[in-house]
Amino acid sequence: MLAIGSHDNNIYVYKSEDWSLIGKCVGHHSYITALDWSEDNKWIRSNSGDYELLFWDAEKCEQNASGRSELKGTTWVTTTCPLTWETEGCFPKGVDGTHVNKCGRDETGKFIVTGDDWCMVNIFNNPVRPGNRPRSYKGHSEFVTNVIFKDQRYIISTGGYDNTIL
Repeated sequence: MLAIGSHDNNIYVYKSEDWSLIGKCVGHHSYITALDWSEDNKWIRSNSGDYELLFWDAEKCEQNASGRSELKGTTWVTTTCPLTWETEGCFPKGVDGTHVNKCGRDETGKFIVTGDDWCMVNIFNNPVRPGNRPRSYKGHSEFVTNVIFKDQRYIISTGGYDNTIL
């Protein structure tokens, strides 16, 4: 399946065999900023521009209102959502939920990387608890739009208006 988060506040889920629409996940009150799949492909977790963390049954496209507690032991393939239990300490004091743009987790699950509005790439131990201090690196001249780990040796980041990949 393929899930696409949209600026119309919905997530669209498609079958990868023929790209037909399975359904639309409706429930966010703002545009979708990130989403992650569970390892078993049954669940999607998503963040939105108004700092919501919602959980979805991927095949039914129905929200699981108890997902934060019911899916606590779920293994997620990725950690792109900055608003999760694992990443709750990645926000500096006094900022809102929009200043950290994207997260990524390394293949071993030991580290989480974030890209933020201050042109920084930050590496944290996983899970990121409030008060944890990251190793921070500046290379972009504008906000960082996305970050991923590559082959346990590299972090790839993309910049906003500077249009760079580092």
